[in-house]
Amino acid sequence: MPEPADVHFLEKAAALRPPAVPVPPRPPGGERLLELFDAQLGSRHLDLAARWLRSEGSGFYTIGSSGHEGNAAVAAALRPDDPALLHYRSGAFFLERARQVPGGEPLRDVLLGLVAAAEEPIAGGRHKVFGSHRLHVIPQTSTIASHLPRALGLAFAIERAARLGVETPWPRDAVAVCSFGDASANHSTATGAINAAVNTGFQGLPLPLLFVCEDNGIGISVRTPPGWIHAAYGSRPGLAYFHADGCDLADAHAVASRAADWVRERRRPAFLHLRTVRLMGHAGSDVESSYRTPAELDADLDRDPLLQTARLLVGTGVATPGEIVDRYEAKRDEVMALAAKAAGARRLASAAEVMAPLRPAAPTRDAAPPDGEPVTLAQAINRTLTDLLGEYPGLVVFGEDVARKGGVYGVTRGLLKRAGAARVFDTILDEQSILGLALGFGLAGMLPVPEIQYLAYLHNAADQIRGEAATMGFFSSGRYRNPMVVRVPGYAYQKGFGGHFHNDNAVAALRDIPGLVIASPARPDDAAGMLRACVDAAEADGRVCVFLEPIALYHARDLHEDGDDGWLAPSGGNVPIGRARTYGDGRDLTIVTFANGLRMSLRAARRLEASGVRCRVLDLRWLAPLPAADLLREARATGNVLVADETRRSGGVSEAVLAALADAGFQGRTARVTSEDSFIPLGDAAHHVLLSQDAIEAAAERLVTGSR
Repeated sequence: MPEPADVHFLEKAAALRPPAVPVPPRPPGGERLLELFDAQLGSRHLDLAARWLRSEGSGFYTIGSSGHEGNAAVAAALRPDDPALLHYRSGAFFLERARQVPGGEPLRDVLLGLVAAAEEPIAGGRHKVFGSHRLHVIPQTSTIASHLPRALGLAFAIERAARLGVETPWPRDAVAVCSFGDASANHSTATGAINAAVNTGFQGLPLPLLFVCEDNGIGISVRTPPGWIHAAYGSRPGLAYFHADGCDLADAHAVASRAADWVRERRRPAFLHLRTVRLMGHAGSDVESSYRTPAELDADLDRDPLLQTARLLVGTGVATPGEIVDRYEAKRDEVMALAAKAAGARRLASAAEVMAPLRPAAPTRDAAPPDGEPVTLAQAINRTLTDLLGEYPGLVVFGEDVARKGGVYGVTRGLLKRAGAARVFDTILDEQSILGLALGFGLAGMLPVPEIQYLAYLHNAADQIRGEAATMGFFSSGRYRNPMVVRVPGYAYQKGFGGHFHNDNAVAALRDIPGLVIASPARPDDAAGMLRACVDAAEADGRVCVFLEPIALYHARDLHEDGDDGWLAPSGGNVPIGRARTYGDGRDLTIVTFANGLRMSLRAARRLEASGVRCRVLDLRWLAPLPAADLLREARATGNVLVADETRRSGGVSEAVLAALADAGFQGRTARVTSEDSFIPLGDAAHHVLLSQDAIEAAAERLVTGSR
């Protein structure tokens, strides 16, 4: 069945009548208009080809750009070396950007994405995105404006890198641009990023960021109230506002040029409101007639940006109606011929091929013993950060309270004085913006080490790790990377202080993110070596790492008795990613644990030995990748394994440990003792739901007794 937008354009374009006396062309000139029209035509026919490929069983993506082709004018207003993070309706922008950098095959590239071809040059058949390293188009899924915090960070990083003398892929006067829809503008991710941008400018800090809201008035089937975007952003202090008719190519180009120039000259954020229409529905499966009236659909067809550009070309004497139709049909033939070839392209053929970007080679630095005076866990992290700031010129440390205060627990105390305010700085209280800054710094070639103040605070921003950071290599076949080491104080055992929000033990939301490295040190020497390993992996291989720090052990000094200094250790050395650490050589029982559980397990092992149960304790240290080989070796050494897990019984780490043993065919006895499936209450009530040393001892005795 023919698409109404296709039929309507051809009928109306053929019926156009040139004026008796052509009117003077509005900027851009005639040839430039034809170039932009070509990008618009290519984008429209890519949408039509996507529907055809889907009908043939060869295509897998039908969200199109029809009605948004005015964004070609935004691309024309920018430079090809301005980094762009694009909305999924940015076909014309992508094609115009590609025209500015000759030598590519943008139509073919998009079609290969539609058919999930392994040779597609950005995502390699893993997803359909607009992206190209040579075009400085950074691939985004942009489903809910989740890329806006990253765009904020990228714009900030352009300026901060220049201040620090760190080279980035973009020139000193570059402008970052990100586009999104009117429905997404309501999402907390978007509002938070825009707020952070305004806040940054309010502080007098440069932020060359152009927000482009492509407002078609509807999000799938939900209408955006008329005038809402203007009301929300049209008069916001600190945010320059520009409005253009995205269906009028000349107006869109003129206004977009003013907006881009304003950002480039003033190094301040601006908001370009581009009024568009949506043609051909949200996607191929969307039946618009079920929620839109015929009059509404007809009104959008009459505002079709292709038709408006055709009227402009005919009205200024640049092209005749017949030439317009010929160009339209010639572009159809070009795109459909490419689509037919793309339909037979090879797709990813194995799990290994699909997962290749998730398996980067970690640095192979050998383990090295620590050296220096014994220190606490907090001191070890502090000294290691100090050393790393000296070794890596692009390393930056930031988060809430990390600079002047030195962190809630003093872990970053003194770093501001040692490294300076450009490299150690406080942020606003918004975890999405903190992680967005990290995403931008990583793209710019720097090495971000952000802090999320408590584990409980991470969850409202977890998608910046799950959906943005961890997917970047996957969606770009490794061509883009956003290395980072996210420090997160967490876990429980703060003697009842703070309740759930300061004693969160939920790590399940992190453990299932493909490719994510999760470090969980307990001792000072391990913390130093593991932090260094994470930073090395981020720098060398673009890895995304989360560094979980047990708050209750920050200032611990003793292990068994007061004053024994058994928890102090030197802060040097290296710890390879994915390697566990064993304490003792008992032959009766292996206790597998991590973080606060290590201290409890070592204490329990000493008491168990007095009763005749000889234990060895395995500190996992890494929750991902899990040290499966070390785990299996120590399990087989005793034949009895007790997992002492301070996270929850459901979704906790113990499930992964027992599954790893089962997968490896371990034949011995296993048991686990965990915290309860509960949030952590305030005060002494916390002891009722948390793992305890007594519980570990009791479970160990039951397991060993049952094996005899």
